[in-house]
Amino acid sequence: MKKIITTDKAPQPIGPYNQAVLSGNTLYTSGQIALDPETGELVTGTIEDETKQVMENMKEVLAAAEMTFENVVKTSIFISDMNNFSNINAVYGTYFDEATAPARETVEVANLPKFVNVEISMIAIK
Repeated sequence: MKKIITTDKAPQPIGPYNQAVLSGNTLYTSGQIALDPETGELVTGTIEDETKQVMENMKEVLAAAEMTFENVVKTSIFISDMNNFSNINAVYGTYFDEATAPARETVEVANLPKFVNVEISMIAIK
């Protein structure tokens, strides 16, 4: 049985998908980009600003499932330019305890939705 997880504190889906799906005790999130949930506008500026908005959006999706970053066991990071890796990683790292940080992959891709620079998805377990 699956339960659809939604919150108005994170950007609404812009296609045929949901913010997250809870199956048993496992949460699968859709990728989040740097959309401001209140305005629907992209957060632009530095890669750090963009990454922070992505992580704040993800925090709200996790909260809607009554979870936190402590529940995250796996993340996938998609970036448009591997030269931004260290800046993205610096912001990303502030959301996790390094000793219990999740498994992760980081992949450079040709393009992302709305031509953003970073998209992150997560798997979390209660």
